[in-house]
Amino acid sequence: MAGWGSGLFFLTVCAASLFGARAEFKFTIFVGKLFTYELMRETFQSDLDPQGKLYAGSLYDDPIIFKCKQQNFPDLPEWLRFIQRHPNDNGFLYGTPTAPGKSIIEVYAVNKRSYNTAKQTLVIKIVEAKMLPYQAEFFIALREIERVLPPSVQNEIKLDLQNLWNSESLEIVNMTNALDRGGRVPLPIAGHYEGVYVKVGSHKYFSECLLRVLKPEHQRQCAAEPRAKRPGGCNFCSIPSNCITWCKTKLFDLTKLEPEPPAPTMGSGVLEAGGDFSPPDSPPSTDYFPDYMVTVIVPLILAIVLCLLLAYIMFGRREGVEKRNARTDQIQLYHHYTIHGNADELRGMAGSRDGPPPLSTLPMFNSRTGDRASPLHSDDIPLIMAEQDPYSDTLPR
Repeated sequence: MAGWGSGLFFLTVCAASLFGARAEFKFTIFVGKLFTYELMRETFQSDLDPQGKLYAGSLYDDPIIFKCKQQNFPDLPEWLRFIQRHPNDNGFLYGTPTAPGKSIIEVYAVNKRSYNTAKQTLVIKIVEAKMLPYQAEFFIALREIERVLPPSVQNEIKLDLQNLWNSESLEIVNMTNALDRGGRVPLPIAGHYEGVYVKVGSHKYFSECLLRVLKPEHQRQCAAEPRAKRPGGCNFCSIPSNCITWCKTKLFDLTKLEPEPPAPTMGSGVLEAGGDFSPPDSPPSTDYFPDYMVTVIVPLILAIVLCLLLAYIMFGRREGVEKRNARTDQIQLYHHYTIHGNADELRGMAGSRDGPPPLSTLPMFNSRTGDRASPLHSDDIPLIMAEQDPYSDTLPR
């Protein structure tokens, strides 16, 4: 009995891992219509941890990150985007296809606690559909893209725009993050949002409120003040965070668009016969003297001028020893000459060791008079001559 229970548990876990983690979902969408798909963390949590639900009856609230790509490609199709702000948030796939076809999207979920992985496959079939003739784009400044993708928020925005358009046959064509349109990253403080562009379309012509956007008066107000007030009587904003910025509203009438030019016809690829090529008899003569002047003479003249300027600075602007000594104090010159004299004397000593010792090294040598004191009673003689007469000047004048 115990073996039968263990086998049943093993089969349950295998079935959950095979059918849950390897699930495949098929969608059929239309060209020019918004497609959104929410990747629920709860759904993948049951696939990533089936044993927890069997044993404890509840699941962990683990952080999960999603990675999406097109099958056999490193990234998503160009019309499809993915966003997930935080591992504790759900992810969203959203976008508007522009051409019919088929896309197979592979979604990988990674549990950041256990590092288990799960996989989902989305088979998206895109069907050709007629574009809505009248479209309008609105900017919602107090929203972020992941907050407007849930169906409930889309219905709120759609209801306000239906009242503004005065038409119930309104469909959301596209939603774009303002950062993808060149917007700035907001400050990470409360009250600052990225903003979202919402594009809707209808078979009905624009309402009177929407047509006021095209009037020159409204455009002048927006040019003078980007946050111009809404036109009078056009307040259909039930939720403050869903209010639109009127100066960024754009209208598109697809019925007046010019048809695309026809594609160029492909030829046979063979050049038509046009006769033989007859080269000229002799090439025309070319005067290279201006090029020589610019290439050789001009740099040579500049080099000569720089050499003359350097010679003038080196030889004509030097002050000389006499001018320098005239501006120097006598005490500083005396100190300078004393150092030079002592240096010359030391050099002479180094040259011949047999000569007499220098006077500056003799005991009790007077540098002012050149006299030497008697070695007898030398302890009574002051070391500094100024100690005998503090008012005497021992410096030469």
